[in-house]
Amino acid sequence: MNIHEYQAKEVLKGFGAPVAAGVPITSADEAEAAAKRLPGPLYVVKSQIHAGGRGKGRFKELGADAKGGVRLARSVEEVVANAREMLGHTLVTAQTGEAGRQVNRLYIEDGADIDRELYLSLLVDRSVGRVAFVVSTEGGMDIEAVAHATPEKIVTVAIDPEKGVTEADVAKIVAAYGLSGAASEDGKTLFPALYKAFTEKDMSLLEVNPLIVMKDGHLRVLDAKMSFDGNALFRHDDMKGLRDESEEDAKEIEASKYDLAYVALDGTIGCMVNGAGLAMATMDIIKLYGEEPANFLDVGGGASKEKVTAAFKIITADPNVQGILVNIFGGIMRCDVIAEGVIAAVKEVGLKVPLVVRLEGTNVELGKKILNESGLAITAADDLDDAAKKIVEAVKG
Repeated sequence: MNIHEYQAKEVLKGFGAPVAAGVPITSADEAEAAAKRLPGPLYVVKSQIHAGGRGKGRFKELGADAKGGVRLARSVEEVVANAREMLGHTLVTAQTGEAGRQVNRLYIEDGADIDRELYLSLLVDRSVGRVAFVVSTEGGMDIEAVAHATPEKIVTVAIDPEKGVTEADVAKIVAAYGLSGAASEDGKTLFPALYKAFTEKDMSLLEVNPLIVMKDGHLRVLDAKMSFDGNALFRHDDMKGLRDESEEDAKEIEASKYDLAYVALDGTIGCMVNGAGLAMATMDIIKLYGEEPANFLDVGGGASKEKVTAAFKIITADPNVQGILVNIFGGIMRCDVIAEGVIAAVKEVGLKVPLVVRLEGTNVELGKKILNESGLAITAADDLDDAAKKIVEAVKG
């Protein structure tokens, strides 16, 4: 689960991290009052969407010359003008794709006198099985670009879970940044606080880009991106309440209600598979034969007829889907249950696109018999290669 920048900063503020004063708004009519609550005279008007690259983004409706999704304002009047121009419009960034995201929230924040911009993130480093700081002096930039062009400018500091952030860990981070004076002292409290927030709230990612050194020498969290481990949200009702479903794909929201692993993609062939590895292989072979998958969908090892029916409905709700491939290897999952679920779903929602089904494993013959006797226009496949060929050929006409 992702949350907005203003929410992430409020979480970090609770752990003692230095953040600027700011006010979230959802209407341009709130902009003047929000700005007057801040010290000024410099303000920052920030689009709140679940995507990076906002500052370099563009608003679809405003033309190529329009300013991006993060803007400086030097008066209350400028804040109001920017709010009216940004709210309700579609922001396109490198991460949203051309479809963009509608801006429904803004964060009006007090400006900062920036001396240096740094990069910091916390994530689970699976190579060592520990939470690690990833730090770089190249703040405000795409960290992937930094890793590609100048990997020596990225330093990773893995944290021993039994010890937490030690003085030696802080010293490594401070040295990597080249901090001194007030900034170095701030790091002694900030870095352990960020680690505490990450671990206590079961985050999967905490990114501060940029972390800034201000002209007065102190550190400040200028931007914050936060993601939470969905499997641990049952422990954090306070974090669950921060979820903004308007920022999520409606099909993914529906899938989460049935505990389905679903991710919407941009292709034309809907996939329903059991097992993440098999799902990835299915998507790969669809691409091999010249088409693109419309989704990743893993129904899991013990899906019920109702769960399979729900999965099928979610796939068919995608207007981009021109064909459906069901690929099931029955171990714990029984092929007859899959067959019954597919038939129930087809009878309920109809079948307007080609459907290819490949079954193998437990009760496979019974599953095939159920499909063959259904009277529905379902194409059977012998194996994954055969299934991929058949669905691609059907989609291509």
